[in-house]
Amino acid sequence: MMPSHRLAVSLYAALFSVFAVSAGGALAQTTVTSAPPATFTLGNGLQVVVIPDHRTPVVTQMIWYKVGSADETPGKSGLAHFLEHLMFKGTSRHPAGEFSQTVLRIGGNENAFTSTDYTGYFQRVPREQLGKMMEFEADRMTGLILKDENVLPERDVVLEEFNMRVANNPEARLTEQVMAALYLNHPYGRPVIGWRQEIEKLDREDALAFYRRFYAPNNATLVIAGDVDAMDVRPMVERTFGEVAAQPAIPARRLRPQEPEPAAPRTVTLSDARVEQPGLRRYYLVPSSTTAAAGESPALDVLAQLMGSGSNSYLYRALVVDRPLAISASAGYQGTSLDATQFVISASPKPGVEFAQIEQVIDGVISDVAQGTVRAEDLERVKTQLIAEAIYAQDNQATLARWYGGALTTGLSIEAIRSWPDRIRAVTAEQVRDAAQKWLDKKRSVTGYLIKDTAPKREEKRS
Repeated sequence: MMPSHRLAVSLYAALFSVFAVSAGGALAQTTVTSAPPATFTLGNGLQVVVIPDHRTPVVTQMIWYKVGSADETPGKSGLAHFLEHLMFKGTSRHPAGEFSQTVLRIGGNENAFTSTDYTGYFQRVPREQLGKMMEFEADRMTGLILKDENVLPERDVVLEEFNMRVANNPEARLTEQVMAALYLNHPYGRPVIGWRQEIEKLDREDALAFYRRFYAPNNATLVIAGDVDAMDVRPMVERTFGEVAAQPAIPARRLRPQEPEPAAPRTVTLSDARVEQPGLRRYYLVPSSTTAAAGESPALDVLAQLMGSGSNSYLYRALVVDRPLAISASAGYQGTSLDATQFVISASPKPGVEFAQIEQVIDGVISDVAQGTVRAEDLERVKTQLIAEAIYAQDNQATLARWYGGALTTGLSIEAIRSWPDRIRAVTAEQVRDAAQKWLDKKRSVTGYLIKDTAPKREEKRS
């Protein structure tokens, strides 16, 4: 499974009662009532985070490996995602299917995901089954057995996934092409699922070499969220994951080629007969939470909320309400990333409306914000929304685990996660203005146009 490019709430926006929503909807600072998650590191380097949540007698186990598609060897795109599929093929202790069948039998659920920066596996099960899940997951950390008879059919499964998710999906194909144009040098320009011609060549030896290189306790973070306490979890972790040897060859830092300073705007046009609704997407290359200077990432969070989140956002009002040029308009910022990331603006024009008209309005909104026209009441409204959304999202146990796992595997800290609401509240109108001026510069952008191909199909000649 590959994650969406769009996130409603920043992954690391965990709050833990730093703020509370009053009856009137405003945010009032209150006493912190929950302790930070317990953390400890095993002797083999495995970082462990325990997030108690005693509302239901269930627990979520997530193991995050600090390796994603951006860590693949050039020419082997899709390898991280391919290995994610193969991790369910069994070990000498647990044959293929036993892990998943056990999860199903005890009433749990499981899944896995691959991103540019990490690969993760999770199970949500009754709390008394946590030890069994740990034993299974620790076993396949280094005990995976791969044979051609199960590797090659799984490669076909991935190719079929490529056909379904990308080749037959014009929107996904546009995203693929825009990302390749946005990143001239950085491996984020490679699709997570890979390029078809390279997926077709992946084999057992590729998968095993990648597995042995990156799958190890000292390259992983284990997050346990649910009806547990750290004092009970630690002995279980020591007994299972603690027995797995570290991989000394894993470097302390991931070193990747970085992007040159953008020099010119770029455009991509994708034409497809299956397009029913034309669309415009503009991607800006911007800093992530990990690479940004102090205050920049929260300002980009607030800027995205101001410009494109909800019916009161500037883009929605300008394009959908005030001048009915589009049927939708939005903006988003993906801050949780190890390297430079994206600020994305999207719009779907109404029939008969040209992309140039849409872009003129978008450019006008950006110009207004960059000139410091953000009203104080708008600023407070969107900061309230951001923090409130994160508070509500905490009702999902898996979301808590995702916040911490996503943040810790992309270079952030527990303190960075917990202090996020404070940084959002501290964002000023001047910081939002500066973010728009500096980062929403058109030369930093790639604009993608999705249009319907109306050219008649060529008829095949029959002999």
